[in-house]
Amino acid sequence: MLFLIIASQAFGQYDKYYYLRHGWDYLRDGKYSHAISDFNILIQADTTLYDGYFFRGIAKYNLTDYIGALQDFNKALLLNPVYTQAYHYRAITLTQLNRFDDAMKDYEAAIALRPEYYGVNYSRGLTRLMSQKFDEAIADFNSYLKREPHSSEAYVNRGTAYLLKHDTVKAMDDYNRALYFNVFDPNPYIRRARIYALQNDNRRALKDLDQAVLLDSVSSFIFFNRALVKYNMQDIYGALKDLSKVIEIDPNNALSYYNRALIRSQIGDYNNALSDYDQVMQINPENVLVYFNRAAVEIEIKDYRAALNDYNKAIELYPDFATAYMNRSYVKNQLGHYESARQDYNTAQQKIAIYRKDTSDSAFSIFADTSKVFNKLLALDADFAKKTFNNKLENKRIVYMLQPQFKFTEGAPASELALDKQYFFPLTDSFLKKEGLETVNLANRNIELDGYETNKLDSISEILTTAASDRDKALGFFIKGMAQGQIKQYSSAINYYNKAIELDPQNIFYYLNRSVSQSEMIEFISNMESSMPKLSVDNNLVGTGSVSTRQTYNYKDAFDDLDKLAALNSDFAYMHYNRGNLLCLSNKMTEAIDAYTVAIKQYPHFAEAYFNRGLVSIYLRDTEKGCIDISKSGELGVSDAYSVIKKYCLNEDE
Repeated sequence: MLFLIIASQAFGQYDKYYYLRHGWDYLRDGKYSHAISDFNILIQADTTLYDGYFFRGIAKYNLTDYIGALQDFNKALLLNPVYTQAYHYRAITLTQLNRFDDAMKDYEAAIALRPEYYGVNYSRGLTRLMSQKFDEAIADFNSYLKREPHSSEAYVNRGTAYLLKHDTVKAMDDYNRALYFNVFDPNPYIRRARIYALQNDNRRALKDLDQAVLLDSVSSFIFFNRALVKYNMQDIYGALKDLSKVIEIDPNNALSYYNRALIRSQIGDYNNALSDYDQVMQINPENVLVYFNRAAVEIEIKDYRAALNDYNKAIELYPDFATAYMNRSYVKNQLGHYESARQDYNTAQQKIAIYRKDTSDSAFSIFADTSKVFNKLLALDADFAKKTFNNKLENKRIVYMLQPQFKFTEGAPASELALDKQYFFPLTDSFLKKEGLETVNLANRNIELDGYETNKLDSISEILTTAASDRDKALGFFIKGMAQGQIKQYSSAINYYNKAIELDPQNIFYYLNRSVSQSEMIEFISNMESSMPKLSVDNNLVGTGSVSTRQTYNYKDAFDDLDKLAALNSDFAYMHYNRGNLLCLSNKMTEAIDAYTVAIKQYPHFAEAYFNRGLVSIYLRDTEKGCIDISKSGELGVSDAYSVIKKYCLNEDE
């Protein structure tokens, strides 16, 4: 007996070691989602194993899930309060969340535990650089370079701190040193090129950027900077080519679309310029200069109504924009609106007069200045590096991104979650053990049936529907309806479900599948309608780049089936989840959150419910709660979570 106990413990330790090493291998290879799966198993095997939380936190960090990483580092430190590396990595994560003061406390804790752990100095230097404490950052990089005098990265970052202090001499010296120690690192070339550009030495700047491109041909930042240098050298087509390369690499880079639109308008390529401005508006619809400059292009092609709409929007966004009033006055004159044009002209003159009295560097004085050029290329690191997505989830987009509803489906794989995390509902288990349902599972994906599978289901259905028992007949009709639904024959599927429910009105799962088929049929019809071109006579939308809101359809029948299911058994988590989806489709977002919350209470490991609740929270501007839910869904296996985190959870300005 003692032998068996010792052997079992040894096997458990080996098992943990296996998953720990396996997870490390995935981390090393950049397969972070796979690493999370292994560390999940490790944590499940031993909830006191702080290394499991720590390494899972690193995997989440690399997937830009900073909120999830922070939670794991917190847990690791709760289990082991003297875990130096956890303090270090938590500080780095807090920096990404712009919580600089909290990050500094963690750096101090790490240094207090291990004063010889000098890598903390480098990370703290980066945090201080990001929080614009340049002198303190330089001091940290100095300390690090005493131990690692050949670190190219440290010289680059110290050089950047000097550059931001406007000390170009010391910055240039650091970039040169960085290249001395690592001639294959593109970053010193990029940074040194910026100094050359500031000094109007475009020839040397271009030479450095050409070298950087040779070292890294997929960096959008390099091509962007080279485009600006080429533009300054009057190489217009070279600049356009590089900006197009940026957009090829990063299709959502608003700054590149904006700059390319400016260049295209300057060379008379008006149609393509307008197309680029449209792209900027899709990404960043609150940029006043986009409307202002697009209106200038529309004037060139004599589309005065579109120009009027854009000047209206520019003034709506910034009511003191004197130059916009002046230009709108000209457009109104062209349209014959003489009295309104005179009013705009007078308004502009009044604002200009105020500007002349107040020439301070205020936002008002900038936009009132009629002599200021508003079509200069933008070239700010901060603007480029900051993610340029519009952070607002639209109703149409959230519906598209939702994890789908659950239904019983032939051929769907069973849940891959560990046994203690799977959903157990006694009625489901007994239902799936019935004849003909051995390969059926609850799933939220439509599995395409091949000819063999369709024939098999038809045969089973035919046998059951000719049986003596009403319940057997009902099951036969259900199987036929399920098969019809999987090949998108929704009307036929609903008809078979009707027959099943008529014979066995107490079976909750028949209502579930009929509800899903009814909503899928509506979605199928709505997608067909939205793909058809429609004529519009709404002149107010000309040239605005507006996107129409999603049409709301009536899901009453689908809701009715869920109500009947709930009356029979309200403890079925998937019913509440599906209700949440229907509420989203009906644009009832707050009620949807309540439905997902009930589903999660009944099934605490319901990954898709966390994901959808997180999306809805982000849509309702409760980004912090939403991102916590999205992070949890990623941890539980929803791969879509990390693209959402990158897009909406990286601490952007609201």
